[in-house]
Amino acid sequence: MTRRGAAGSVLLAAVVALAFAGPLVSPWSWDETDFTAFGQGPSGRHWLGTTQSGRDVFALTLRGAQKSLVIGLLAALLSSGLAAVAGTVAGFAGGPLDRALMWGADLLLVLPPLLVVAVLAPGGGWPLLAPLLAAFMWMLPARAVRASTLSVRERGHVLAARFLGVPAPRVLVRHVLPQVASLLVADASLAAGAAIAAEGGLSFLGLGVRPPDVSLGALIADGRGAAATWPSGAAAGLLALIVLAVNLLGDGLRDALDPLRGGR
Repeated sequence: MTRRGAAGSVLLAAVVALAFAGPLVSPWSWDETDFTAFGQGPSGRHWLGTTQSGRDVFALTLRGAQKSLVIGLLAALLSSGLAAVAGTVAGFAGGPLDRALMWGADLLLVLPPLLVVAVLAPGGGWPLLAPLLAAFMWMLPARAVRASTLSVRERGHVLAARFLGVPAPRVLVRHVLPQVASLLVADASLAAGAAIAAEGGLSFLGLGVRPPDVSLGALIADGRGAAATWPSGAAAGLLALIVLAVNLLGDGLRDALDPLRGGR
């Protein structure tokens, strides 16, 4: 793995450890209120200060990071899975099925994704947010996977397997998907970063994760009217670190898995 990939993996591991292990050492829970400290600055009692409602900024920021990481990971896995299935099936099968799948992808590209997600997500809460984001992130990667599949299906070992009567699903799993793995890994990393940023933007506008739960975008929005910068600054900084770490890791994995790059 390249230096960028190694740096991204270390940074992401540190952020994940902080988000999920940090609450264990925090003296406050994210849903607790300190009625003696409203809008206070960082101190030994509240490491990153408190919000105007008396909630601990450190605990809230880690809770928001957990939500952002979970939503980003789920959206990336779902969108990459959809891209893998649609792209390989379309490229391998060809004909009417290929045209139907790509027509469906083109139709979804016309729709305004954030508007649709903003309309549908609030009714189902944050568990619905990741599938909705993934539903509008798979189309372009699917086209790239389809193009790679069109090339792979003409290779000798794939043609030999088909002539020997190996079922199409087995050919796809054993001979086609490994050839497009680097493309899917790169897509998953980009999708995770895009999903985390999109969720942060929706929550900033009040259309993503809804109260009483929190997300990094909601924390940034809540801190806009505060006199001090620490309530939103911690969330904004952590959100930037997460997106940076995911993109660096994705670049490193892509370079390591792509045979044309030679693992540089």
